[in-house]
Amino acid sequence: MAETDKEDLQLMSRVAARDGVAFTRLFELHAPVALGLLSRILARRMEAEEVLQEVFLQVWTQADRYDADRSTPRGWILMLARSRALDRLRRRDASRRREEVVGGEQADTVPPVGTERIEGAERQHQVYSALKALSAEQRRCIELAFFEGLTHTQIAERLEAPLGTVKSRILLGMNKLRQALSAQL
Repeated sequence: MAETDKEDLQLMSRVAARDGVAFTRLFELHAPVALGLLSRILARRMEAEEVLQEVFLQVWTQADRYDADRSTPRGWILMLARSRALDRLRRRDASRRREEVVGGEQADTVPPVGTERIEGAERQHQVYSALKALSAEQRRCIELAFFEGLTHTQIAERLEAPLGTVKSRILLGMNKLRQALSAQL
């Protein structure tokens, strides 16, 4: 087990015991990656920051539910972030459809400014580079799952591929991404 994994597990245990210092350290370690994922999914920096706060509030209140046998702390945090971002996208889409019915307009997206833009671009470059290293099939399955919010079954239907194949592509691709991104951080 890597030293960072050991530290993460210790931090999660301490956060479950309501250790604020451990929570701060966990946030420092994982918030940048989670924010990068949220920014990519939501395409709105302020909204991504709001969701990031919600994610870490959930980490604080539900740290005792974390299961080390199912994922790493980073994996758990990113899963929470992805789920909340997709929920936010669904609400945004539903709201936009309601506005369209009554003649409203969708608000324009405001890009990040200053150093935030540079940091965001660097994170995006790292993720894009890691995605490019995947096979086309793995990349497409992961994009459909994580960026469009499709279930494995929906991906299998869209790609006209067996469900088991889709699951394998996602699992293998995620493992490759995890290795590539952890080497860059």
